[in-house]
Amino acid sequence: MAVADMAERPVKDRAATAARILAAGKAVLAEDGFQHFGINAVARRAGCDKQLIYRYYGGLNGLMEAIGGDLGDWVKTHIPEDSGGMFLLTYGDLMERLALLYLDALRADPLVRQIAAWELAEESEQVRRLSEARSKALAGWLERMRGSLQPPKGADTATLNALVIAGIQQLVLASVTSGRFAGVSLKSEKDWDKVRGALKRLVHGVYG
Repeated sequence: MAVADMAERPVKDRAATAARILAAGKAVLAEDGFQHFGINAVARRAGCDKQLIYRYYGGLNGLMEAIGGDLGDWVKTHIPEDSGGMFLLTYGDLMERLALLYLDALRADPLVRQIAAWELAEESEQVRRLSEARSKALAGWLERMRGSLQPPKGADTATLNALVIAGIQQLVLASVTSGRFAGVSLKSEKDWDKVRGALKRLVHGVYG
């Protein structure tokens, strides 16, 4: 075997193992929650020695930071920076785009749903880090996509947008636990089409 090949293999092995640990950490969080998020649990899921978690991530806190960074990539993947064929003529159009993308992305991802649920259920440094990573990525998307679009004068965009995001999260979480919220069915795609229509009316009612 060539010397170059021998040097390349450890780099590839390290990258593959680090990726496997990261995936295992996300899986443990999504399926078992923070109460079961530990070195041993992640190592078992990854099929590796727990010392490798310390070597590659510096321990659980470093792994949590990596998962937080991965949430930023999640936003880039699931909430693309394009108009999706829409004509974004107003700030309301922009918020409609973000709201609908976030709704569908949250419905499809159990880890991010878990994080949204933990934000309501517990106060911890780990939850705060993951919540802030997602919020920062969403705010960055909005800022980059906004361009010259401006909300109506005097609109408290931070609070209004938080209410829209919170409403989306509550409906998605309720759909998983009970399939309905406040008398609104959340079981079929027809139900979700109604939600999408209501979201459009809501954001345009607020922002024009």
